Amino acid sequence: MEPIKIALTKGRTEQQVRPLLEASGIDCQGLRNKGRKLIFDDDPRYEFILVKAPDVLTYLNNGTVQVGIVGSDILDEQVNFQYAMLNLSVGKCRFVLASTADFDPQQQRRKIIATKYPNITKRYFDGIGEDVEIIKIEGSVELAPLTGLADAIVDIVETGNTLRENHLKVYARLQPVNTKLVVNRLALRQYRSQIKTLITNLQAADQKAAQSNVKEWTK
Repeated sequence: MEPIKIALTKGRTEQQVRPLLEASGIDCQGLRNKGRKLIFDDDPRYEFILVKAPDVLTYLNNGTVQVGIVGSDILDEQVNFQYAMLNLSVGKCRFVLASTADFDPQQQRRKIIATKYPNITKRYFDGIGEDVEIIKIEGSVELAPLTGLADAIVDIVETGNTLRENHLKVYARLQPVNTKLVVNRLALRQYRSQIKTLITNLQAADQKAAQSNVKEWTK
């Protein structure tokens, strides 16, 4: 039986999801000691490919992998034709509108908004009936209002520490973000039993981890 190929977002997502994969019975020894490797097949049932978040859907859409694990921000920003099958409790954060203390969100002139997520940003401002100019930035978005490039930014925050360190204030909270397991449509038919087992075991591990975290917070 061929292994299920999984595109796993490298970095924080991989670090947060790996314990759940291990708790669901998957051998992740290679991921634990990955060095510069990008492909891992320690468990004969699965082959993990570490990729950047924006590339997960590319691998899924081209059928190179059957499963992807990526943030919902990527799914909402890109055009997703695949099935989002499972919400995980890790990687939770939120989009916000932020700027300097002197920013006036009610100002009448057309605002300039910097972001890594132009489509999500456009949908938000369209939803509140406001026309804005959007500038896409790949690097540190926080610089945009500090240097005068933009009036405000739309970005993802988890703790808000980066905003506070750069003296930026949150003016609106947009949609939440979490980690999702996404399945290629064709693969769901071809590997239905294997994918169902993966989802069932991962969901159980995630629920157990979430309950454990709740107990820790309430101590």
